[in-house]
Amino acid sequence: MTAAFNFDLKATDGKARTGVITTPRGAIRTPAFMPVGTAGTVKAMLPDSVAATGADILLGNTYHLMLRPGAERVARLGGLHRFMNWERPILTDSGGFQVMSLAGLRKLTEEGVTFKSHIDGSKHELTPERSMEIQRLLGSDIVMCFDECPALPATDDEVARAMRLSMRWAERSRAAFGDRPGHALFGIMQGGVTPELREESAAALKAIGFDGYAVGGLAVGEGQAAMFGVLDYAPGFLPEDKPRYLMGVGKPEDIVGAVARGIDMMDCVLPTRSGRTGQVFTRRGALNIKNARHQDDPRPIDEACTCPACRNYSRAYLHHVFRAQEIIASMLLTWHNLHYYQEIMAGMRAAIAEGRFEAWQADFHAGRAEGDLPPL
Repeated sequence: MTAAFNFDLKATDGKARTGVITTPRGAIRTPAFMPVGTAGTVKAMLPDSVAATGADILLGNTYHLMLRPGAERVARLGGLHRFMNWERPILTDSGGFQVMSLAGLRKLTEEGVTFKSHIDGSKHELTPERSMEIQRLLGSDIVMCFDECPALPATDDEVARAMRLSMRWAERSRAAFGDRPGHALFGIMQGGVTPELREESAAALKAIGFDGYAVGGLAVGEGQAAMFGVLDYAPGFLPEDKPRYLMGVGKPEDIVGAVARGIDMMDCVLPTRSGRTGQVFTRRGALNIKNARHQDDPRPIDEACTCPACRNYSRAYLHHVFRAQEIIASMLLTWHNLHYYQEIMAGMRAAIAEGRFEAWQADFHAGRAEGDLPPL
């Protein structure tokens, strides 16, 4: 087993890229979508089921795992991979986004953030050094720098202040991470929707040096048009030979648009959360299984889909078990959504490699333009 972390860029088509990230725990095909396993589990899914959808890597959450069950406990039990029975790569976020979302429950200083747990009100401190320690204890394959992510809209002064603090924290994160062969540390670009701040942030990160780079501070209230506006230029500020990760995105249309603009990795709770609330994604748009028009429908969610929900169950059955609040509804609808997301990623990888991404993208949008109307 190699100890190297490496990114091999295989092909480009316009700004879209496809490649392979090599880690000691396995390869990650890019563009890659990472299902979110917030508390050591992808909700309503077994690890083998997640792998069966085509996922090469999962995301774990530093904030939630440090509070419950605790990073030191996970380490004593063999690390997060063994703890949750997932032997493929894991990326952990730094905890910064969740802590910043606590509003009145936190206090920010140059040193870090002190906050009260949303679970029991206990007091905690999270600094760049502690974030690196927690992620080391968890055994993360890809570790994220600790940063501050201000919600948008925000003033230019506030965005600039947060970005520059994040760059100082990035330097401290790099020092605390140290030399860990086979593990990677990603820096996080900030700067809101201002090109000059994004460029300044990217320059600071490149001067420090990271194994990969994230575009942070998007999907936080700015809207798709503004997000795409930033992605039209921001990935170009980052090294071509390193993975580019867009954090917290998103809807299928967001993912395809991000890949078209040079993004390699994404994560989002949307496919799993939507599965638990009765929304499923298909090649022709979103479908709400709770709607009464599905109660007598013998068809699958999508005739072209090969997931277990579509192979073995009708819309009528799925409508029934969702309305009856049976656990199997969350399981099957989540499996379908994750399967669909991974089909999108596989389709884009093949299209980029074969130089037909523009046509693939046009077909994707044309299919979705039909919407959630009969006979879907």
